[in-house]
Amino acid sequence: MKSFTVSEVIDSLGVNKFTWSVFFFLGMAMVFDGYDYMVVSYTMPQISAEWGLDKIQTGSLSSWSLFGLIIGGALAGIISDKIGRRKILIYSIAAYSLLTIPIYFVQSFEWFAFFRVLTGVGLGACIPVVTTIFSETTPTNRRALFITFGMAWMIVGWVLGGLIPTLLVPLYGWRICYLIGGLPFLYAIFLHFRMHETAHWLANNGQKLEAVKVLQHIEKTATGRVTEWDPNALIVPPKSKIVGPKALFSKDYRVATAGVWITYFCGCFIVYGINAWLPSLMLEKGLKLSSAYGLAIANNAAAVIANCSTGFVAEIVGRRKNLIFSYFIGGVSILIMTFVPSNFAAILAANIFMGFAINYAITAVQPLMAESYPTEFRNTGVSWCQAFGRLGGALAPIVAGIIMTMNLGPQMSFLFYIIPAVIGGLAAYVFVKRETKGKSLDQLAQEHVSIIL
Repeated sequence: MKSFTVSEVIDSLGVNKFTWSVFFFLGMAMVFDGYDYMVVSYTMPQISAEWGLDKIQTGSLSSWSLFGLIIGGALAGIISDKIGRRKILIYSIAAYSLLTIPIYFVQSFEWFAFFRVLTGVGLGACIPVVTTIFSETTPTNRRALFITFGMAWMIVGWVLGGLIPTLLVPLYGWRICYLIGGLPFLYAIFLHFRMHETAHWLANNGQKLEAVKVLQHIEKTATGRVTEWDPNALIVPPKSKIVGPKALFSKDYRVATAGVWITYFCGCFIVYGINAWLPSLMLEKGLKLSSAYGLAIANNAAAVIANCSTGFVAEIVGRRKNLIFSYFIGGVSILIMTFVPSNFAAILAANIFMGFAINYAITAVQPLMAESYPTEFRNTGVSWCQAFGRLGGALAPIVAGIIMTMNLGPQMSFLFYIIPAVIGGLAAYVFVKRETKGKSLDQLAQEHVSIIL
């Protein structure tokens, strides 16, 4: 039988029913993930008032889960490359959902912080593996599109994280929002019975027969037919001599690592910092609570459109150009929001544009995370990049809280985000050298081996 690769089979089947089933399976995981994070921003004023927190403590409420994200991402990436994508996805959803429920009962800032760190460990494991699974299950010419669409699902969760508190907090208080956060555990059970391991991971780990079975399942779902592929004819790219975290900083990958790490760090700093404080900043501007929440929800709704758009553009102009352009637009949007006139219509328009632009930028780097590394340490690369980025996201609300204590005014609370926007754009220009548009994962791995040799 003619030899074949996993990418060739997936590409030959195109976007099909299996692709869309994975899209919705992973999408729902990201919705729950997004809700779990964003619900803190919308309950932050009530928690702060109940426990008498200062500005820095209040800002840190959104940061504790991000510290857990760093730990979860760093550990789960390595583990996923060893035991598989599917298991990590299921375990992570179960972990963050179950660990959210105790927050309903906590009575102090310290216990809230403790459980948010633990919850963050599960969240940190979930997000990177979703990106990795998308990259390994979608056709080459639609890979960036599905990866960025996958991030759009998380923003849907952010929107729900705003809508649900807006509706329920006035009636039942802030705690009910965290009890609802435990529901994804039921979804983890569902995925246990319905989710398949990726053929790329199976093939790369020497399980060619199992990889072929997954490819046959994909073909049957897509066409109703099953081809009897010979597992021995399955070609797997040569493995790297160095794997795991050490490989990310080896001479062959350190430039790519610098590119995706710095750009994602800057994107997280901007997005998480603004999202954490936006309702509170709008209240300081004199808006009503419902108006402040409405602006934050509109910001996140615009982010959904951004995440859907950036994948389309990346497939047309390439990943590198798209990433550089995205940080330029993000910086412009921050300037507009800083100096917008003080009327609600103008603020709403500027806020929607900013929500679109900054989320377009943070999502533009997502395809490059998965495409920069081979299968044997792909999820380690994605996870460690996202963990480093979340460090920026964790620091941003605290840094913003410090700036707000200086009483420099709402304008400076927005303007300082220009700094990470400029750094992100420069990092994309200097360090992102390799264009991955239109190349299969197997082709990218083979090209890298050829360059090394």
